[in-house]
Amino acid sequence: MMRILLFALLAWLLYNLIFRFILPVYKTSREMKQKFREMHEQMQEKMKQQQKYSETSPQKTASQKPAGDYIDFEEIK
Repeated sequence: MMRILLFALLAWLLYNLIFRFILPVYKTSREMKQKFREMHEQMQEKMKQQQKYSETSPQKTASQKPAGDYIDFEEIK
């Protein structure tokens, strides 16, 4: 009789451990990996688009003059 109760208690604890701890942790970690993978793919896509845009956009040359004069600022005490 005592063995049956011990086995029932052990089975109940094992059931709770599996379904209330291990499975939720597994599911959550799998979802997080998937989200990180999606974010990484989005970042890669945006970087490719940015590189494609920067290659096609006209580059400023060093020969262009600034729009206005630069005045040095000196602090007066």
